[in-house]
Amino acid sequence: MTDTLPFRLLVTGAASGIGAALVRRLAGPGLHALLHTRRNADGLAAVAAAVRAAGGRAETMTGDLADPALPAALVARAVEAFGGLDGVVANAGWADRTPLLQADPAKVEAAYDGIARSFVALAQAAAPHLKASPAGRLVAVSAFGPHVFRPGVMTFATTAGAKAALESHVRALAFELAPDGVTVNAVAPGFIQKDPGTHAAVTPELRAQVTAGIPMGRMGTSDEVAAAIGFLLSRDAGYVTGQVVHVNGGLA
Repeated sequence: MTDTLPFRLLVTGAASGIGAALVRRLAGPGLHALLHTRRNADGLAAVAAAVRAAGGRAETMTGDLADPALPAALVARAVEAFGGLDGVVANAGWADRTPLLQADPAKVEAAYDGIARSFVALAQAAAPHLKASPAGRLVAVSAFGPHVFRPGVMTFATTAGAKAALESHVRALAFELAPDGVTVNAVAPGFIQKDPGTHAAVTPELRAQVTAGIPMGRMGTSDEVAAAIGFLLSRDAGYVTGQVVHVNGGLA
C-alpha cells in the first residue's frame, strides 16, 4: 500500500474473485484487514496468508450475511482486533437467473436480505468508527444487472432488484455521512471472469454470446474491478461520494 486508505479494512466476500483481488492489491505493511466469507474457509485462509506475507495483519470470519446479527459482529471483531475501522467493502453477493415471475417470496427476500439489508446493517454498525477515522470509506459492490435490460443480455432479476436497492442505499448513506467526511460509493461490474473452480453464473456455452454483446469484446477481470475499488478507498477519492462507478467494458 502506498497512499491508499483505509488501513483498517473490513471486506466481505474476500475468499475469491473481486474481494480476493482487492485484498491482494492492497496487501502491505499498513493493511490490517478483517476478511469474511460465507463458507469458503480455505480460499479465505489463502488470502489472509497473502496479507501476512506482505507484512500486514489479517483476521478471518465466516458466516451468512443474511443472518441479521452477522454485520454488527463483523464490525465488532474488526474494531476489537485493530482498535478502529477506516473502511468497509461490502462485496459479498451472488447472481440469480431465476425469472422474476417464477421467483418465490423466499428467494426475493433472501436476495434483499443478503445484499441490500446486510449493507445497511454493516453501515449502521460501522458508521461511528468511520466517522472517527481520518478518511472513512464505505464501498458497495453492485452489478450491471440493475442497469441493463435488453435482448441478448441475460438478466438476474431477483439479485438485480436487491442491487438496485443497494445503490439507492449508497446514495442515501453518502448524503447522511458527507458532513462527517465519510465517502460512500458503489462499483458496478459487468461480466467478470470467475476464479477457476468457483461458481459461475455464465456457462461455457453462453460465454461466446456474452462476449459478443460487450463492446470491448471480452469479459473483465477481478483485478480491474479491484482497481476501481482501490481508488475509491484512496486519499485521492476524498471528494468522490454518492457515485456508482461502472466497470463493464462499455456494456449498456
